[in-house]
Amino acid sequence: MRSPVARIARLAGRLGLLVLGIGVLAIVFVQFAGIVGKNVALASDVAASRTQIAALRARESKQLRTIRRLSDPAGAIPEIHDRLHLVGPHEELIYLRGVPTAAPGGLGASP
Repeated sequence: MRSPVARIARLAGRLGLLVLGIGVLAIVFVQFAGIVGKNVALASDVAASRTQIAALRARESKQLRTIRRLSDPAGAIPEIHDRLHLVGPHEELIYLRGVPTAAPGGLGASP
């Protein structure tokens, strides 16, 4: 038979190993969670970058079409016409038509 002191020492040793094992597992779990978090953040950044690249490519394509259109007089003349009618912020274009003139002789004159 073992003495009570040996049993307590054995139990304390096992508890110590259990606590040590739990600590190691906790550290591994925290490290793994940190790596997963970084991967998710980087994946989000990559997706955002790809979206920006696609938007920039579409913008470039639109600008190249505009350059080609404006290089041709058939495309540049309507553009110039449109730009002459553009207004700035807080501005309005007002078109006035000729006001019909009164008949000669005044307002109350009879023909």
